[in-house]
Amino acid sequence: MNAAVLTISSSLARGEGEDKSGPSLVALCEAAGLETVLEVLADDRDAIEAALRRLAGEDVRFVFTTGGTGLTPDDVTPEATRAVIDREAPGFAEAIRVESREHTPLGILTRGVSGIRGRTLIVNFPGTPKAIDQSWPVIEPILRHAAETLERA
Repeated sequence: MNAAVLTISSSLARGEGEDKSGPSLVALCEAAGLETVLEVLADDRDAIEAALRRLAGEDVRFVFTTGGTGLTPDDVTPEATRAVIDREAPGFAEAIRVESREHTPLGILTRGVSGIRGRTLIVNFPGTPKAIDQSWPVIEPILRHAAETLERA
């Protein structure tokens, strides 16, 4: 199975700083047996939508985003995701919020969404390695079944 990780951060897209969340999510994907690529994008809704459409068109089974799910005006990852999905699959985003809330009251601030475009599952993760590490164990056991179900679509 294949996956893509999109780090959403304008500063990282400009080469300012080091992406820690994307590589963290890639490592978790690869440990789960997923062949994974990483891309860094600016907080630009059109660019995020274009990347999500392209990856789903390339039949990437899973697209995981990290970043851009907070409350600031440039956090547009959920809006871009909603614009491209055909159907919602809210359980993934809900599970991430519930798990995040177990570790910090700030977990309720994440606005991530999840859904399906074609045969691709798109899930928005929070933008920190710690939150990703806490959320991944809730999502990872479901991925194989999700992929099998998407194959039947």
